[in-house]
Amino acid sequence: MSLTRRQLVAATVLAAATVATGAGAASAASGAAKGRRHRTLYIAGDSTAAQKYTDAAPETGWGMALPFFLGRGLTVANHATNGRSSKSFFDEGRLDAILEAIAPGDLLLIQFGHNDSKAADPVRYTEPWSTYQDYLRRYVDGARAAGARPVFATSVERRKFDAAGHAAPSHGEYPAAMTALATEQRVPLLDIQALSIELWDKLGAEPAKAYFNWTPEKQDNTHFSPLGAVEVARMVAGELLRTRVLAARELRRLDDEIPTSWITWPTVPAN
Repeated sequence: MSLTRRQLVAATVLAAATVATGAGAASAASGAAKGRRHRTLYIAGDSTAAQKYTDAAPETGWGMALPFFLGRGLTVANHATNGRSSKSFFDEGRLDAILEAIAPGDLLLIQFGHNDSKAADPVRYTEPWSTYQDYLRRYVDGARAAGARPVFATSVERRKFDAAGHAAPSHGEYPAAMTALATEQRVPLLDIQALSIELWDKLGAEPAKAYFNWTPEKQDNTHFSPLGAVEVARMVAGELLRTRVLAARELRRLDDEIPTSWITWPTVPAN
């Protein structure tokens, strides 16, 4: 049975609320009780950021680890969804779901590009310098109309190495198109593509496998292990500080070792 757009909005808001961290929820309640201003950071993105469940473990989205680096006044609402592009996420009503809930002062972190490049799939494909930017503008406009702040993040790089053993880019013109639009629209840009390719290059092809979902059953060069998700989340948090989207007091543990045992996978939500 297919869902109407309104039903999808409601279901998506409920799913994102279900996986909110207990610490974040407790902090929100505490902050409200004391009259403090609490904010939510919403993630609109693809499978690299998305919440994973027990059926996908040990695959881990970096959005699952981001709360470890945020202070008590911030909660993550992770709406990132496997397989989505800037176009399909919007067309399915998933941006509507965020805009139904987002409040003035909140943040909308936008990371798309992995699936926008799938030229054989008209449901997801966007062209970097036209339709990709057109869809991204809708996220920016929607966030700003709600009094929230949009933030772009270039797509995290895959584990791809050239014949000389150097990490190689895999996202074509999409990072450049997002960067240009960020300048045009005065949107803060987190350059996760550049930071991640730098890290994979420093590690080397074989050591980098530990950061990806490489298991005896699956050799995955796109999605992350708990270790990889933690390190990409650390990049995101560091960029939020560098771009002054967040102040130092709103962040924590940027230089600390984060035990991968902190990552947990909830049970798959009932339909």
